[in-house]
Amino acid sequence: MDIEIRRRAYQRSIRISVKPGGRVLVTAGKHVPAFMIDASIQRHQVWLEQAVAKLKNVSESILRQQDPEEFKRLKKTALKLVEERLEYFNRVYQFHWKRVSIRRQKTQWGSCSRSGTLAFNYKLLLVPPHLADYVIVHELCHLAVFNHSKKFWLEVERMIPDWKKRRIALRNVGITKPA
Repeated sequence: MDIEIRRRAYQRSIRISVKPGGRVLVTAGKHVPAFMIDASIQRHQVWLEQAVAKLKNVSESILRQQDPEEFKRLKKTALKLVEERLEYFNRVYQFHWKRVSIRRQKTQWGSCSRSGTLAFNYKLLLVPPHLADYVIVHELCHLAVFNHSKKFWLEVERMIPDWKKRRIALRNVGITKPA
């Protein structure tokens, strides 16, 4: 298994992720001892092998910047998808938002502003529908709870009971900052 280790000055924890193509990336603080990194890799060995097997043949095209013409073309389709799914889930939640936008974000799948604007990455079109639904519900729930407290996750869980699994799967798609 090919493992890349990156050290970061201000990171305190050890993070292990599997990227499309099956590449394993471990990030850790500069002062984290190597034996702790090795122990973490060993502790997650079974999961790593499964994730590498799943992502070995997944294309990294989701990570690449699309050309502006392709973004324009996909933006309309993404907006339609997001609006339909928002309406579907909001039958349960009954939340109110100001507007919905589709963006070309590098590190986020979605966001919610305090003013009620929901923004989504157009690349939601490129992930499996159950992962796009997780992002949409996640941002929708921020309209009620503007943090990641237990109350927030209980809101998400009303529609996405397996949100933890979906969140991990979404991280493995390649955008590093999860929704």
